[in-house]
Amino acid sequence: MSSLKEICEGLPLDPLPPRRPRDESVAHAPVRTPDLSPAEQRLALENALRYFPSNLHETLAPEFAEELQSYGHIYMYRFLPQMQIRAYPIGEIPARNRHAAAIIHMILNNLDPRVAQFPQELVTYGGNGQVLSNWAQFWVLMKYLSEMTDDQTLVMNSGHPLGLFPSSTSAPRLVITNGMVIPNYSSRDDYEKMFALGVTMYGQMTAGSYCYIGPQGIVHGTTLTILNAARKHLGVTDMAGKVFVTSGLGGMSGAQPKAAAICGCIGVVAEVSREALEKRHKQGWLMQVTDNMDECMAIIRQARRQKTTLSLGYHGNIVDIWERFVYEYESTGDLLVDLGSDQTSCHNPFLGGYYPVQISYEEALTTMHEDPIRFKNLVQESLRRQIAAINKLADRGMFFWDYGNAFLLEADRAGAEVGRQQGLNGTMFRYPSYVQDIMGDIFSLGFGPFRWVCTSGDPSDLEKTDEITASILEDIINKGVPEGIKQQYTDNIRWIREAKSNKLVVGSQARILYSDQNGRIAIATAFNDAVADGKLKGPVVLSRDHHDVSGTDSPFRETSNIYDGSAFTADMAVQNAIGDAFRGATWVALHNGGGVGWGEVINGGFGLVLDGSQDAGQRAKRMLAWDVSNGVARRCWSGNNRAEETICRTMDDNPKLKVTLPNHVEDKSILDKALGNA
Repeated sequence: MSSLKEICEGLPLDPLPPRRPRDESVAHAPVRTPDLSPAEQRLALENALRYFPSNLHETLAPEFAEELQSYGHIYMYRFLPQMQIRAYPIGEIPARNRHAAAIIHMILNNLDPRVAQFPQELVTYGGNGQVLSNWAQFWVLMKYLSEMTDDQTLVMNSGHPLGLFPSSTSAPRLVITNGMVIPNYSSRDDYEKMFALGVTMYGQMTAGSYCYIGPQGIVHGTTLTILNAARKHLGVTDMAGKVFVTSGLGGMSGAQPKAAAICGCIGVVAEVSREALEKRHKQGWLMQVTDNMDECMAIIRQARRQKTTLSLGYHGNIVDIWERFVYEYESTGDLLVDLGSDQTSCHNPFLGGYYPVQISYEEALTTMHEDPIRFKNLVQESLRRQIAAINKLADRGMFFWDYGNAFLLEADRAGAEVGRQQGLNGTMFRYPSYVQDIMGDIFSLGFGPFRWVCTSGDPSDLEKTDEITASILEDIINKGVPEGIKQQYTDNIRWIREAKSNKLVVGSQARILYSDQNGRIAIATAFNDAVADGKLKGPVVLSRDHHDVSGTDSPFRETSNIYDGSAFTADMAVQNAIGDAFRGATWVALHNGGGVGWGEVINGGFGLVLDGSQDAGQRAKRMLAWDVSNGVARRCWSGNNRAEETICRTMDDNPKLKVTLPNHVEDKSILDKALGNA
């Protein structure tokens, strides 16, 4: 068994670890279909062998070639560490630099089998959200981090550790880029080839930036979305007896049943993978499971009558559920669903992100790589059927929204009737994105998914941070805030007060909370003071989902409510990562892809270690202020009134902040007159 010390000593080469067969008792990533030419296969193999001295090439080349031909990628299973991978307490991690040890803590959490979707393929979530591209990179990365000093910066190029470079103590310790290919070569087919060649990688949002914290990361956002959808579209604050139907239990989508239970409604989630369904059931995120459709309908009816809080997992295809709801309505007049969405990984629809209803899960796993053209046709037919059923139910009063997973985009590409409005943006469909409908206004107020990880690994540290946070938010309310902001703080105080009882932790001792700039800075400062005073046993790592106020330019999700024609630009995300870097972030990341798919989004993220030093406190204030105001300013310039109000309040609080405000065209008729269209 390897140990923490051993994995920080670099690639085990003398002797080589024995070759082991792939462990078929755990879930694996779908086989990839890169369609490499013979010359490209040779190049992929040559690229992989670069990590090893030439005397080992004859031994390793045949098995790497076999992996490439069998799985469509060289993962280097021989070098899978033979130890329990988890977020070890920072005090146990051998590293010269405390911040580097915190980064190791985060990486190991991303690969923890309780957290990761396909840990042996280094996939954290989303079907293809890689932490790294292969296991050789893991060993090299661990060695670099363990050796790093306070004046070095590690550069990561799409999973490849380029090296440690001299920098300064004020520079980031780590700079990550994933998938930053030239735009004309950012298609899915291009990606499959480049990933197989080992020259690029899809880091999703928080997989390749080492900041994933398990499904909890999206539980809170899903909770807020469901609560606000009920307020806005059902006219209720009490969700007892209301039914929310969706799909997907792998990776981040596993958060959906927990969020439904927190909201007090009936959450019904379909999942084709029994392994994923059972995993969530064992973790307590699903209260009940069934694979019988008649039983599923009976359970829903009973829960509606009794107004029971329930999270129900259905082992089967979501299309069958939607079509059964149509049948139930047409035969009995009962509309059994109030709210609906979808959270399958539709950004990756033809390689395991979406499973068609016409064939079994097992048959789909084979068909997607043996007959990819047939599989694509089946997926698109299935999407058309799913939308047809959703449309019928929506016509009867159900409210449906897109969850930013490219579901409506892919349905539109499949020819489904989703009512896409062509035009300058082309981001409007019959059903709104949850950002357009709900979360966009929250982002414009400066609120987003702020996160922290207690690197001590001690649950009592997490409890203390919960207490600190709730107290700070209550103090902010007591000092007086606008009514709309007060609602956000109130929702988040309720969340943090109930966090422990909801048993949200999977993996590292982590928490998520939606907060604005004032809240984030106040919380970070208090955490840093608590580390300095010994009230917390170890440093705290701050991060956020890239799905936030400033982190992501994504026209079909985060920036889908940007209507000035700039929805497809990515200046904000790039500026966010650059600005975080020189304002004090411990590490920064910039990715192509994430959430809605390769070539559809650019996103930036950060990690910041609060070690109790005065320097850490100053970095937090500088960096967090920029990390929020950057996005609020962009949203303001696009014409969002809430963002303009928010940035004006922020400028009043800080005279050094000066943001360009738009002059609005009050009389739109002058535009037509000027163009001769009047």
